[in-house]
Amino acid sequence: MRIKTKEWFGEWFDSPYYHVLYQHRDKEEARTFIDRLISYFQFTKNDLIQDLACGQGRHAIYLNKKGFDVLGLDLSPQNIAHAKQFENERLEFYLHDMRFPWQGQKCDYILNMFTSFGYFETNGENQQAVSAIANSMKKGGKLLIDFLNPYTVINNLVPEEVKLINGIKFHICKYLSEEYIVKDIAFEDNGKRYEFQERVKAIRRVKFLEYFEHANLEVLDLFGDYNLNPYVAEESERMIFVLKK
Repeated sequence: MRIKTKEWFGEWFDSPYYHVLYQHRDKEEARTFIDRLISYFQFTKNDLIQDLACGQGRHAIYLNKKGFDVLGLDLSPQNIAHAKQFENERLEFYLHDMRFPWQGQKCDYILNMFTSFGYFETNGENQQAVSAIANSMKKGGKLLIDFLNPYTVINNLVPEEVKLINGIKFHICKYLSEEYIVKDIAFEDNGKRYEFQERVKAIRRVKFLEYFEHANLEVLDLFGDYNLNPYVAEESERMIFVLKK
């Protein structure tokens, strides 16, 4: 299975410090969002739901606890190793790069949540990923891509901040570089200095629509937040696309 290991996301997401920095993410908000998706999609016990870029699997695990068959995929070996301890007959985790079609069972639903897209260097790779995702779905299957709204993120960018978490002082600088929203992260731990960088492409709605068209995906809905309110270009926090194959 082909996974590039030198890209920033392969290194950073596989680092234990990634989970330290983001440990305070709102779990209740995430679960409420997933509950809304369960209601919106009307999942059944016969559906196979794929959590694509699942991280350590907390959302996949939550879906499984709700009684669904779930497949969690992620490119971080450390994340998948952690998630596998929670596997059962209706919950499995595998190492996978979304740029390549999933070779296992095709899925009824694929969920790509919490800005788990936009990391690749080229439009070609983005298109490759969307097409690969479409290839992994059953005919008539549905896909959700939950992405940041580049308009509001760029307009509200906080250039610098410091976060003290578990005794580690994270120095964070955010800025726009060409087409990317960049976050530089620097800190010291046990006398050693670390530097990581996050780079998320500020993909606009129109570009996403191009990707979807080329992958033969039909847009069913576009929401602007986790309450599933309609998307408003200059105001919404998110761009949450719902698509059908």
